[in-house]
Amino acid sequence: MSDDAASSRAPESYLTHGWRWRDWLLTTDHKRVAWLYTVSITGFFFLGGIAALLIRLELMTPQGDLVSADIYNQLFTIHGVVMVWFFLIPSIPNTLGNFLLPLMIGAKDLAFPRLNLLSWYIYTLGGIFTMAAVITSGVDTGWTFYTPLSTQFTDTAVIAAIAGVFVVGFSSILTGINFIVTTHKMRAPGLTWFRLPLFVWANYATSLVMVLATPVLSATLLLLIMERLLGIGIFDPRLGGDPILFQHLFWFYSHPAVYIMILPGMGVVSELITCFSRKTVFGYHGMALSILAISVFGFLVWGHHMFVAGQSLYAGIMFSLFSFLVALPSAIKTFNWTATLYKGRLIFASPMIYALSFIGLFTIGGFTGIFLASLAVDIHVHDTYFVVAHFHYIMVGSMVTAYLGGLHFWWPKMTGRLYPEVWAKVASLALFIGFNLTFFPQYLLGYAGMPRRYQTYPEDFQILHAMSSLGAGVLAIGYLLPLGYLLWSLRWGARAPADPWRAAGLEWRTGSPPPPHNFLKPQTVSGPPYDYDTLDNPQGEAR
Repeated sequence: MSDDAASSRAPESYLTHGWRWRDWLLTTDHKRVAWLYTVSITGFFFLGGIAALLIRLELMTPQGDLVSADIYNQLFTIHGVVMVWFFLIPSIPNTLGNFLLPLMIGAKDLAFPRLNLLSWYIYTLGGIFTMAAVITSGVDTGWTFYTPLSTQFTDTAVIAAIAGVFVVGFSSILTGINFIVTTHKMRAPGLTWFRLPLFVWANYATSLVMVLATPVLSATLLLLIMERLLGIGIFDPRLGGDPILFQHLFWFYSHPAVYIMILPGMGVVSELITCFSRKTVFGYHGMALSILAISVFGFLVWGHHMFVAGQSLYAGIMFSLFSFLVALPSAIKTFNWTATLYKGRLIFASPMIYALSFIGLFTIGGFTGIFLASLAVDIHVHDTYFVVAHFHYIMVGSMVTAYLGGLHFWWPKMTGRLYPEVWAKVASLALFIGFNLTFFPQYLLGYAGMPRRYQTYPEDFQILHAMSSLGAGVLAIGYLLPLGYLLWSLRWGARAPADPWRAAGLEWRTGSPPPPHNFLKPQTVSGPPYDYDTLDNPQGEAR
């Protein structure tokens, strides 16, 4: 690999290449589009977080004494819609993925730069439209828009909210197409498939799921709009429709969407573990193939959300079997991360702490997913806080931890600045402690029979709810601290070298921040991926 940073300095970076609003809002530079996404999803994240904080404040006491029942329903709808559709799904692919994918494969940009910018406009305008509908009209169906809640029992602007989510789906499709074509057609000479970084593999598999699954959700939401506006009987029993059909179509997309959220996080953690253990990732081929296997199995397990919905018993048995099987490729990744750590030269920098937190939270969430895959246990804990806890351990605890770990890891590359490492470690520990304090008591609540989405509850559950609400406060600190010191670093942080972590990968072979077209000269790849033994050996510099 060539080292641009060592051979010459770029006269300007992508950050200094034009500072007018027009230069940013009409940019086709994938790095700037990544920043546009970062700003947008950060705003949506804190909007959803405020709704979550109000929910936890309401649940501090058994009585509904903070907000009314209607407002409570609207709060968890706002929280779910924002976090799922406008943060979790686009978070890593559209920010870190957008920024890093061309850099990691030695390309100047994504295959379709204008489509990349268009995807951000679709996402942002669709998100603003949806939030206006959800907040001003008080949509109260939950983030799933289940029928008959969305067709029969609400007079709010639920169709406007659904239309907004429908529009945002096109952003995911455009991003997926862009990533797939870029990975196939724009790799540097010598960068074969089994030399790709695992982060690229993860985003490639995620893109396949985006392109194949999102149209199903779009068609489902379009049918829902047609039924509501034209009175066509599709899902509404009053019109001869079947509400179970909506669940089948919705979860056929929404369970693969779980892997849209978590697969990029797995790719991030793979990069962090191998860098900060200074070892070649254990079982690289198995890791890459397990990423693809997870995306394939994700299309076969949607029915485990419907064990008590009235589907065929035999269908339930098969969905249970496939749900157990999907744990195998996930376990491969967890075991391989552990094996990579074994006898490694561990460096406990803040990105590494986030990566270790991910492994812990993902393992807890994965084990409890096995509980939910069992027909008998699922009947007992279905629609309880046990499900809420499992969902958040996977989607929020694991994914957000991976996102923050990746953001800290590549922040010097993205900005050319270093952040205060001590504060970063404090924030990573606050997130891990606060998250477990928030959501582990909810496993106990759910197993004891506490149903989700209830504003009031028996006094016997108050201690666990109070613990959960206290943990939410600690968790908020873990989220707010990075916002503060990362913004601080943009002006006052020390200048970052091209490769502050001594990491492997093409993205570290250019300046920090990179020049407008990423590299000053074409890149070639000749060695294996993650060759840290050679990288840390001075004699290996001649390779």
